Amino acid sequence: MDGEKERDQIAAKIEEIGSQVEKLAIKTTASIKKAIDQALANRNIVLTIRVNEESNKKLNMLVDAGLFKSRSESAAFLIEEGIKSQAPLFKKITERLEKIDRIREELKNIVTEEMEKTKE
Repeated sequence: MDGEKERDQIAAKIEEIGSQVEKLAIKTTASIKKAIDQALANRNIVLTIRVNEESNKKLNMLVDAGLFKSRSESAAFLIEEGIKSQAPLFKKITERLEKIDRIREELKNIVTEEMEKTKE
């Protein structure tokens, strides 16, 4: 009798674990779909790009897996995710470009002032 009770307890635990794994899979799928939908939202700029054979295979894999309708969608998603993952780099680049813009503006002002002086 104890053996039967123990088997029932084990079966109940296995069923509980299976249920939890199923819930996790559903949440993961929903999370992936949300990320994909966000990455594909507001795509209104067309780019023509060249990729190597390996990249092409990976893009096709995402389409074949049913995650995306096209290689274009796959590429858009991967580009978006790559940009997000490199946020600190893009922050540094933005700061440097802003500095360059300020220096250009200063140079324009210097040239303008010098030209005004020569007119006098």
